[in-house]
Order: sequence, then structure tokens, then C-alpha cells
Amino acid sequence: MAEMVTVSKTEEGTRLLRWFLRRYPAMPQREFYKLCRGGQIRVNSSRARGQEILRSGDVVRVPPTLNSYATLPTKKTESGNLFSLSDLEALRQCIIHNDEDIVVFNKPAGLAVQGGTGIRKSVDKMAAALFPYDKISLVHRLDRETSGVLVVAKNQIAAQELSAEFQSKTAHKEYLALLNGDVSPQQGVIDNYMVKGQVFNDASRLNNGTGQRPQRAVTQYKVLSQAGHLSWVLFSPKTGRTHQLRVHSALCLHAPIVGDILYGTDKKLDGAMRSMLETNNLFLLAYKLTFRHPSTGKILTFQAPVPEFMQPVIKFLEFKLP
Repeated sequence: MAEMVTVSKTEEGTRLLRWFLRRYPAMPQREFYKLCRGGQIRVNSSRARGQEILRSGDVVRVPPTLNSYATLPTKKTESGNLFSLSDLEALRQCIIHNDEDIVVFNKPAGLAVQGGTGIRKSVDKMAAALFPYDKISLVHRLDRETSGVLVVAKNQIAAQELSAEFQSKTAHKEYLALLNGDVSPQQGVIDNYMVKGQVFNDASRLNNGTGQRPQRAVTQYKVLSQAGHLSWVLFSPKTGRTHQLRVHSALCLHAPIVGDILYGTDKKLDGAMRSMLETNNLFLLAYKLTFRHPSTGKILTFQAPVPEFMQPVIKFLEFKLP
């Protein structure tokens, strides 16, 4: 019996052929068009030609003969391990926007953005499995420990346009972080140089034996609220250095991000608050991302909700979102 499938909101804007190829990756295109000509594939009860643009709520008739083509190619990471279909479904649930050019995720804390040796699961590899007929490309990064908004390009043109936006700093990023310390002054701009987690105010002092070129690191910040020795801070990084916000918090504001085992400490917290914050998670959220859509030119803004592990603490301290 044919299956009637309702198009989801995240699938809106997808062409019918691509919609089928994503769900039935082993299906030959000639088989798809043959079924269209025979009236076996329909959209909202009407015969399909194959190039229709789907909208949320459309009902697609899927003939039972396609079930044999539903096997999703399994992707291997460099470590040789496999991620599961349940892992892919979990990432699919993190999609907050999807169209022909980009997919935007609310990346969970603990998930690597880019695969590598020893990394079993990563956004780039799993996104390529979710969208096997798109060319998935990363255009910016988040630390594995950081949660929040991450945009990924789905074709080469989109990747080039978005990469140019991030490199020219026209894309605007905002982060929320809970800092362990009193931040003073309560707003300002940190402008210095970074090399391997070290900061220097003068580029000429960077001859520290690392062999790396100095990289300017600029972060605008504003304290939104404070409670005890905890500060709720909005960051707007103007550059994208590795661990930039974590290093600037710990070494420049002298208030490391809560949960940062690399640069942080919990010595300022009392026993009750320390117990509440023991989640093994970094309290850093890529809260908001604004950029120009690579095809339409429209300015888009995406916002991530406060993750579950942060919510009890933020509620208890009565901190508000900006």
C-alpha cells in the first residue's frame, strides 16, 4: 500500500526529486521519473513531474516499491567507527532551518563540528549523511564543548558566499556565558594577540618559541547581570580565534567560563552553588547568528534556546536573556 507522507517544516523549499533522493538514496533517478509518468508519485493527489517545490504540509504519495531503496549509506569517520541512525536522527532534531543552500543546527554541547582522528561523531560527517545529495561544507566552527547556532553550507556557491561573510566579519555572532568572577568594567572591548592560549598586548612580544604568527583577537563584551561571584555576560567576538572567548574570559577578565576545565577554576564558588554547577558542561552558548543568505540576499537571524543543563542555574539566579 502506498504511504502518504506529510512534508515537514524543515523540508520546505526542497524539490520533489531531491526530497525522494534524501529518503531513498539508493533509488535510481530513472525509476523516480518512471513512477512519476505512471502516476505512482503524487503531491496533494496531483500527478507529479519531479521538479515541484514542496511546501510544509504538502502530502506526498510514496509507492511501496521504493521501500527497497531506503537504506541510508553509513558513513565512517577517520577512526573507523560508525555513527548510528539514531545519532543521525538526533542531529536531524537539532535542525532549526533548512533550505536548498544552507542548514542551521542548534549544536548540542559535546558534539564535535569537524571530524578527525579519534572522533566518532561530528557535524560535518553526519550532515553529509543526512543530505547525501548535497555538498556539505563548514563555513565556521564552534568548540566541541560549546552549544548553539551553527550554519552549514549545502553547495559550493553557498560555501563561498558564507565563508566570505565570516572572513570579512559581516556575519554577526553573539554568545552568552556564565563567568566565575566579578567582571570590571562591566562592558568594553578586549583587543590583544593570542598564541596557543596565551595573550599579549604587544605583537612584538610574541617571540615565545611557538613558531606561530601572532593573531589579533578582538572581543566586545557586556555584563548583563551579576549574582555573588557569578557574571552573566554577552560576548560579540569580532575575530574567531581558537578558544578566544574562553581565553579572554579567564586571562583578561579574570573570570573563567563556568565548566571550563582547560582555563577555569571553581575556587570562588560556595558549596551549594558548586554542587548546582557540576554538570561537566561548558556554560557557553552560541546564542545568536546573523548573516546574509547566500542566494536570496535576505538578512537572517537565528537564535538558540538556553540548553537544558543551563536552565536551572539561570532560573535560580534570575538571569534574563538579552
